[in-house]
Amino acid sequence: MGSVAAAALLLGSGPGRALEKSARGRWPMIAPPRSPRISHVIDQLGRRRDDAYSWMKFIPPVGERSRTNLPRPVAKMLADENAYADAMLEPTKAVQAELVRAMLARSAGAVAAPALEKDGWTYASAIPEGQAHARYIRHKEGEKPELLVDESARAAGQPYFRSTGHQPSPDHRYFAWAEDVIGNDRHRICVRDNRSGAVRTIVEQDAYGYGGLVFAPSSRWLFWIWRDARNRPTRLYRTAVDGTTTSLVYEEKDPAIFMQVKRTAADGFVALTLAGPETAEVRLLSATDETAAPAVVWPRKVGVRYEIDEWNGELVTLTDADAAFDMALLRLDRADFRTLGTLVPHRAGTPILQLVPFGAALVRLERADGLHRLVILRPDGSEQVIAFDDPAYAIELPAEQSYTARTVTIVHQSPKSPRRWIRVDLANGTQTVIQQQTVANFDPDDYVVERLFAPAPDGEMVPITLLSRRGAPRDGKAPLLQYGYGSYGVPSDPEFSVPALALVDRGWRYAIAHVRGGSEKGRRWFLGGRKFTKRNSFTDFIACAQHLAAEGYTEKGKVVAYGLSAGGLLVGASMNIAPTLWGGVIAQVPFVDMLNTMSDGAHPLVPLFRPDWGDPLADPKAYDYIASISPYENVGAAAYPPLLCTAGLKDDRVAYWEPAKLVAEVRRRSTSGNPALLHTDMDSGHQGSADIASEYRQKALFWAFAMRCV
Repeated sequence: MGSVAAAALLLGSGPGRALEKSARGRWPMIAPPRSPRISHVIDQLGRRRDDAYSWMKFIPPVGERSRTNLPRPVAKMLADENAYADAMLEPTKAVQAELVRAMLARSAGAVAAPALEKDGWTYASAIPEGQAHARYIRHKEGEKPELLVDESARAAGQPYFRSTGHQPSPDHRYFAWAEDVIGNDRHRICVRDNRSGAVRTIVEQDAYGYGGLVFAPSSRWLFWIWRDARNRPTRLYRTAVDGTTTSLVYEEKDPAIFMQVKRTAADGFVALTLAGPETAEVRLLSATDETAAPAVVWPRKVGVRYEIDEWNGELVTLTDADAAFDMALLRLDRADFRTLGTLVPHRAGTPILQLVPFGAALVRLERADGLHRLVILRPDGSEQVIAFDDPAYAIELPAEQSYTARTVTIVHQSPKSPRRWIRVDLANGTQTVIQQQTVANFDPDDYVVERLFAPAPDGEMVPITLLSRRGAPRDGKAPLLQYGYGSYGVPSDPEFSVPALALVDRGWRYAIAHVRGGSEKGRRWFLGGRKFTKRNSFTDFIACAQHLAAEGYTEKGKVVAYGLSAGGLLVGASMNIAPTLWGGVIAQVPFVDMLNTMSDGAHPLVPLFRPDWGDPLADPKAYDYIASISPYENVGAAAYPPLLCTAGLKDDRVAYWEPAKLVAEVRRRSTSGNPALLHTDMDSGHQGSADIASEYRQKALFWAFAMRCV
């Protein structure tokens, strides 16, 4: 690694002195920081590269990265970049404030999800007016509501607060949740005794909260997942609800395996799922012996993924075994796990996404022609399909629904339709809207949602969801923000967004590009934008922008690209390929230093995601392919658009130095005079603190930047 001392000397002279030429007068004439280039030659698989900004990388030998332990050159670099970004964006402050006010005004009086009903209890949460965090309550009919947790009180005095995993115990005596007060996704776990009202922290630190905690069927234990020093979930523990005893249940040695734990639907088992991108293994603990060693359902096998639940007295598995790449649904014996039959055969192009079993029916969420639909399968074998006629929409199946319920609650939304909670009768499919998101000063008829298809260079048709004001002319004059992700098979569903409305209300269009690498058209759509076909994601994204311009929805140079995390790779690579197509680029905590990160075997996620990206430490083909697409490695001398990158200092998924390197290299090579900005949140990680005002402030910053660009 380059000398930190040398970096300190170079940085000590302050920001670069050459004034950056203002692009068409839109940006202040302020000199940007100039990060030093310190040669750091890396020889790898017979290839050589010089990572001249490698000095920006800092991992503390122990503990967390923080403001106080940064090396001086790194601390100064981040402070200078934040000061420069603030100064360059100062002219947008008034617009940012207006956007925040508009978003908050739309959200005034918004309701939370309807109460969850279980065994005569109802559990609910809501954010009180004027507060940033939720209050969780429960009550029985005719009794006074009982406060379970007031998160505004728990967040008081904390620079960061985000919680997850809220759940009652099966006997309703306890209520548990996980909370992160650092910003690094390492949670503590809290349990409230509902008899006494006492709250106990039974896991002080290093827990994994996202699908990482669940009560035992007996309510005597809490099963939870521990994160190791590299932030990988690697152990399952069982802790008594009073916190007195903790036992190790299982430890995973393979760093390429991820862990999640849940109870099966009828509380018959605790299921530990061990999974990677191309394999899975489920271990079950029976409710009849919660302290036994977990039993393996199917031993892991490369190329076979599966998950387990229970229904109708049997186990059910959703699996891609036997070439069922879009998943089939099978019945298994609950004692010896042998296959008993097929409930739903594999249907190419109709992927099954999720199961929620009830005693009265097995409900599944799937896609047909790329759009969600709900299917109710009853014990007698009859099926009923629930779909909607919107051009583009999304359905959610909330978790934690009671197995004995006679209805299933779903959430329907579209870019112009706020969230509606709909109760669907499992016997006849009758739908009843039980709650709807309140959006003030809003008429859905003022907006139009379209589903379009852009021809990709290889002939594939790439779906686009487009939101516009009704009556907006197709004269090519409207600016447009185009969002995309396209990795890990994660879809970009067409959801309702108050920030998107605020942008569209100012004459913009808002587009979601459903590029390959996601799963909007099934597993093959994912595989078509993965590993050695990853470039398809970028050319798909470019094709969407070009198609929207060709059809008069916008014009080239007025499209601002926006991507988050792996979506930052998407927009960064698309910017390198077609720099003059974009009016601006917004990359939020972006994965853009792809070659160096995938060459870091100690990174928390690298072993897990080698099947998705390739292994440049062992495979020359993977090295060469990643080197050919990595945004940082492929910045050239070109007229780059304005670029805004964000980072979180405590982010262990996509570290701050990735966007810092990209910004420095774009600033060095760009011929346009457009600014390249980096803003680092010194208190957060991959996600910001969980409150609506913080989210709206960040979106207002992005939208104001976009408006300045075009």
